[in-house]
Order: sequence, then C-alpha cells, then structure tokens
Amino acid sequence: MKIAVMSCIHGNYEALDAVLIDIDDRNVDKIYCLGDLVGYGPFPHAVIEQIRSLDIPTCQGCWDEDIVEGLNACECSYPSLLAERRSRFAHEWTQKNIYPEDREFLELLPHTLREDNLCFLHGSPHSNHEYLLPELDGFLALERVLSSGADVLFCGHTHLPYVRTLDAGQLQIKVKNGKQQERLSFTAPLKRIVNVGSVGEPRHGRPNATYVIYDTDTQQVTLREVEYDYQKTCAAIIEKGLPAIFAWRLARGLEYAERADDPTHVCVR
Repeated sequence: MKIAVMSCIHGNYEALDAVLIDIDDRNVDKIYCLGDLVGYGPFPHAVIEQIRSLDIPTCQGCWDEDIVEGLNACECSYPSLLAERRSRFAHEWTQKNIYPEDREFLELLPHTLREDNLCFLHGSPHSNHEYLLPELDGFLALERVLSSGADVLFCGHTHLPYVRTLDAGQLQIKVKNGKQQERLSFTAPLKRIVNVGSVGEPRHGRPNATYVIYDTDTQQVTLREVEYDYQKTCAAIIEKGLPAIFAWRLARGLEYAERADDPTHVCVR
C-alpha cells in the first residue's frame, strides 16, 4: 500500500491544491495529514473545507490546538518579542476568518493516528509543540518513537523534511532506587522518524511544497517537492493584511532569522 503523508498547510490553499493533484497522479491508496491546517496563511477556511470534503484522516497541529484552546504558552515559545507579536496577530486574524464549524472540526482532531506499525502525529508523542529536529539526541529520538508504540513515526511541525533511521542496538540505563543504583538493559529494534516537511510554509530553502509517499510493502520513503504558484499566496497574504514577512519567507522557503535558544523545549501549558 502507498500512503501519502502531508503536514503544516497553514492556510495555503494554492499549495494544498497542487499537492493533492500530485498525489492523485501517484496512484496513492491513502492520505494522512499531520495538522496545522491554519496559521500564517490567507485561506484557513478553504483549507479546512478541502480536508473535510475529502475526509482525509488528520491529526491536530499546534496551531489547530491554539485556535481551539487559545494562546497560553509561556514566553519561551517565541524566539523574539517581534515573532510573538506577529504570531499573536496571525492567531487573532485566523480566529476572525474561520467559521464555528471550522473550529469544531479542529477541536475534534485527534493527537495521533495509527495504521498498523505506523504512527502519525504533528510534533511528538508528548506535545504538538515539541520539535523533533534531525539533530535531536539519539536516545531522546528513540524514546519518542518507542513511546508512540510504532516502528515508524511520521511527524511535521519543523517544516524541514528528513528521514532518520535509528539502528537496532543494546541500550543501558541506570535507575536509582533510594541509595541503590540498578543497571537495566534492553534491545531496541530498528525505528524510523519521517518528517514530511510542510505543504504551506516550507523552510528547506525553496518555496516548493513538500510531502512524502511511504510504501508499506518496501518501506521506501519518497520525498516529493511540488512547485505551485506561491506568488499568488504571497500576494493574498499582503492583500488580507497579514504580516508581510510571512510572504517574504514563503517566497524563499526560509524560517527568517529567528530561532529559539532551545527549540526542543516543551512549554508547561
């Protein structure tokens, strides 16, 4: 079976439409979406409507969660005060440009989805807001996959596509029980993390939308890059009054110049 997995559409309907056409051309059997349907982009309602109409199994992303629950993350969620102001503005704008049925749909999205030995989620098994970066410590990366109970963990959130194989091996941990210390060892089977990048706001250095196709028979991961009329989305961002920097970074496929000191940090929400 061939499965297409996409994430982080962020209100970019042009990109979503192009990706769905590309998926249709690949004879895919099933599609999964890893959330963040809204945020940053100018067409949140249209994106939600398209996902709903096609009945695509979808996880709740961090933006989807915040639209439902409100912004209540601690200040370390933002790399700068400027980034925080822009994000809060985009959050308020999105709240005004979706409908009650859109919000209800986002609220009912699950944190994770499963397909046999595959797990689909937005950030990590612990939080929609946690980044599983490609350089994450190997033990932590393995723990995240093991905690999902799957062999292959599909995620998004970073907007950077990658495939990371965690080789099978013997692991040892120390457990302190009172004054005594116990060594435990176990064998961890081969695991994989597949980050599918972003449909609507890529940050890999190009404006092309990204997603992956996974073959369950061969276990092959194919990263797809899809060109589309990103300038149309950029123009709509400016026309609708969203921060112009959103259009600038979309056109360049960049994160801009801001990054948190510790992007693996999970806020206490």
